[in-house]
Amino acid sequence: MSQDAINPNRRVLFASLVGTTVEFYDFYVFATAASLVFGPLFFPASSPTAQLLSAYATFSLAFIARPLGAFVFGHYGDRVGRKSTLVASLMLMGASTFAIAFLPTYATAGWIAPLLLCVLRFGQGLGLGGEWGGAALLAVENAPPGWKARFGMVPQLGAPLGFIAANGLFLILGLLLTQEDFVAWGWRLPFLVSALLVILGLWVRLRLVETPAFAAALKQEAPPRIPLAAVFRHHLRATFAGTFAVVACFALFYLTTAFALGYGTTTRGIPRETFLSLQLGAILFMAVGIVLAGWWSDHSSPRRVLVVGCIGTLVSGLTLAPLLGGGLPAIFLFLAFGLFVMGFVYGPLGAFLPGLYPPLVRYTGASVAFNVGGILGGSLAPFLATTLADHGGLGLVGAYLAAAGLLSLAGLAAIGPGQAEERPAPLT
Repeated sequence: MSQDAINPNRRVLFASLVGTTVEFYDFYVFATAASLVFGPLFFPASSPTAQLLSAYATFSLAFIARPLGAFVFGHYGDRVGRKSTLVASLMLMGASTFAIAFLPTYATAGWIAPLLLCVLRFGQGLGLGGEWGGAALLAVENAPPGWKARFGMVPQLGAPLGFIAANGLFLILGLLLTQEDFVAWGWRLPFLVSALLVILGLWVRLRLVETPAFAAALKQEAPPRIPLAAVFRHHLRATFAGTFAVVACFALFYLTTAFALGYGTTTRGIPRETFLSLQLGAILFMAVGIVLAGWWSDHSSPRRVLVVGCIGTLVSGLTLAPLLGGGLPAIFLFLAFGLFVMGFVYGPLGAFLPGLYPPLVRYTGASVAFNVGGILGGSLAPFLATTLADHGGLGLVGAYLAAAGLLSLAGLAAIGPGQAEERPAPLT
């Protein structure tokens, strides 16, 4: 693709990247705080494992809200347009995250504290449920022929960037503050910082115009009255298959981040700053995996790359127990390999899932498949993994991860090799 063809799309790609980075930063700030401090702050005193499990239960609420957000924002994204919907999802996510900074703790407000935490976590899930599909469409519906996967990988890079920003800030606070200050007020600062990032995201997205594919589709026919009904009526098999295809992505990510962090700092007794440093180094491998997966997907097909990623997920499951139960080098090897594989089960989704649907139901269809898959693969992953590790050891956690990889392989098998794929184009 020529330089002249690239330049008009830079603003679009930057907007999709900034928006997903902000949204995933908000999401991961909660996940990190849930692994580190939410248990003793928001739940009654009991065993550390019970408090951690309670924190992970609030973490899972967002995954229940995400399909609802996918329906609501997908409905208006397919009927009104991508731009306004993306702005609304970002504002909801940002407001929910910012408000968490001002919550009272269980010691001061009793049961009201965890209730408010759950309400705001639900709001985060609603916002993110509408974010991913819109950001992916913003990229792929502006992509030149043969570049859909590489354009679609750009919003996917918001995941590692948001993770680096969230965990990096927690690491800095851990180094600068005492444990007492961090627990007393330091954990609130990352939630406050979210407001600045949301302002940046809104400034970028308000300057966008509607995507060409959606505008062209509106000229040919009116959008369906209820896009979700049209998805289930005409694209049910693709939706089920796409949903199962993303299970490995969510399970792999939250086992290598939220669960690993909680397990490492509680059961293994590894200092918080040490484990956060390991994860920050390992997340770079995820970014590399996303870029390679996007390039390879345009050269071959997103489905083929996803199959390779699911096989890698099986390998991650088999190596989880010996590596995560080993020393720091072994732990880093598990995290780095798992997150590198994550790039191959996540990076191609930006092109793969939208390709299953026509433009006027694409926002709804891709968002529903992605976020319902998030419930199956990610909502209970830290909770179940912690329970399995506590009662049966890390071997059961590895088996759980391998099962997620097999489930996604089954979903991909239900979608023929030629479906939702463009003919490979030269990589020039």
